[in-house]
Amino acid sequence: MSESNVSLKVEFSGGLELLFSNQRSHKVAVPGTVPTKYNDPSSPSKPADIAFLIHYLRDNLLKERVELFMENDTVRPGILVLVNDTDWELEGEGQYVLKEGDEIVFISTLHGG
Repeated sequence: MSESNVSLKVEFSGGLELLFSNQRSHKVAVPGTVPTKYNDPSSPSKPADIAFLIHYLRDNLLKERVELFMENDTVRPGILVLVNDTDWELEGEGQYVLKEGDEIVFISTLHGG
């Protein structure tokens, strides 16, 4: 497997951008291969996927209130995830393998009223 990075565009909207330095769009580069278990370099390698990206965003870009972004090792209910403008449920959710130039969008559908 390649050790090169995968460059992505990540966007947050619906209020999530407030948790990420009030910045809607981010360019990120993640490793092309990652440990099967996040942050456990002794576990076998796998291609970087959205499950890895969610943890990466939490540890590297999220500035506050992790509970508003993640729950049980994935995004919390009420957050829509799009992979290149397609619902991630149609792309395999967290198992979607990241590709160079992918655009991943996180949209909060939970709003006060």
